[in-house]
Amino acid sequence: MTTRPPLVREATGEGAAGHADALRLLVGERHVLVGPDLPGRYTQDLWGSDRTGVAGIVVRPGSAEETAMVLRYCHAHGQPVVVQGGMTGLVSGGVPAADEVVLSTERLTALGKVDTVAGTVTAGAGVTLADLQAHVSAHGLMVPIDLASKESATIGGCVATNAGGVNVVGYGMTRQHVRSLQVVLSDGTLLDLSTDLVKDNAGYDLKQLFIGSEGTLGVVTAATIALRPAPRSRTGAFCAVADVQGALRLLNTLRDRMPGSLTSFEVIWADAYAVLDGTGVRLPLPQGHPLYILAECETSRPDDDEVFVSCLEELSDTLVDTAVSTSPADLSAFWRARERIPSEVLRMQPLFGFDVSVPAGSLTACLEGMRTQLRAQWPEVRLLVFGHLGDDNVHIAVATGEKTRERKPDVEHIVYQAVSSYGGSISAEHGIGFEKREYLGYTRSPGEVELMRTLKTALDPGGILNRGRVLPWTADQGEGETR
Repeated sequence: MTTRPPLVREATGEGAAGHADALRLLVGERHVLVGPDLPGRYTQDLWGSDRTGVAGIVVRPGSAEETAMVLRYCHAHGQPVVVQGGMTGLVSGGVPAADEVVLSTERLTALGKVDTVAGTVTAGAGVTLADLQAHVSAHGLMVPIDLASKESATIGGCVATNAGGVNVVGYGMTRQHVRSLQVVLSDGTLLDLSTDLVKDNAGYDLKQLFIGSEGTLGVVTAATIALRPAPRSRTGAFCAVADVQGALRLLNTLRDRMPGSLTSFEVIWADAYAVLDGTGVRLPLPQGHPLYILAECETSRPDDDEVFVSCLEELSDTLVDTAVSTSPADLSAFWRARERIPSEVLRMQPLFGFDVSVPAGSLTACLEGMRTQLRAQWPEVRLLVFGHLGDDNVHIAVATGEKTRERKPDVEHIVYQAVSSYGGSISAEHGIGFEKREYLGYTRSPGEVELMRTLKTALDPGGILNRGRVLPWTADQGEGETR
């Protein structure tokens, strides 16, 4: 049985910053930053949110061992800690409260040698996804995970939120690619979980507890990621269809005729596509169609290009307009249009953004019902919808026409209730954090939520890690000594 140190309540009255001198001894003078004028990247999500935090103190350990020492100290003093990666989330999971120590993983940037035999690489939690992609590409391999925010998103953050991105239809979520993890528990216990073996069924697969746990159960300091051979090339098309059923017909045709080749299947509704007007971005197709699709396939076999084009020709009665990439530059231009949409949508403030999952076959009915309910309260409401239809994930931006955000809970209730009524999830990516915590019951049963509490109590009995994220926190939790 593991013995954990007793929980000692903070008694200095100086708040989180009162620990600065002790933490400097652990990680070095330069790597403990004290407020009140710390950079905004420590206080708010990169994409912006209603919640802006207060970073009184930031500690930046440079190794797993230093991370363990920091957590051991904070555990002993009952000091709450919030873990930060690239801050590219949308649910304020890394936004600090005034009494929290910010534990930034930005210095955990070690990159291991690419194992070309096993097809794996080990990366520190602070390595950006873009840097990892560049690191492995020289070996003819690829990271199966890809995000629009890859220049900022970190490996630790991808693991902690079980990130998906644009390639899920072809490769799956982050969970599918993690071979092993290095994790520090709330009391400073450092664990290497599992190995990088493909087959390892020696007891519980403990690493799975931490993937998607949003830093509430432990701090990921490194991950071993399974890689894939880079495709010979890729091909793609930007298409227009009349409705979701037309999009699903193309999706199913590509899956049937090119099994294992489809890597991305993005769908953009007309209102979302319209935000590209005046941006200078090259439009793959003219405005005015109800629905747009960006489909991309690996072309690793000699005849894949021809099969892809023949699939499009077979669906000429469904595809009302099509632009096929004839070069990598064309495909890059398609993606520039798709990836520009989120930043343009965010300019429309005040705006309420949602990242949800809805079964593709129910998506049209769900959106229609949602729009009807929203219009009953806001007649001028706009829904801008785009997403990854191949994996049921859509992004919904709601602009009510009001100049205030005071009725945000009303908008959230309508959207999440509609999603729930069609068997969807309130969080496709990014997790729950603070922003979706009160709506967790729309997707998870009381029994599931109680099991989450049990796991949280077992692994973080003092409740110091990412307190109040995912699950509510009350003052009486964590009282007394830990087990």
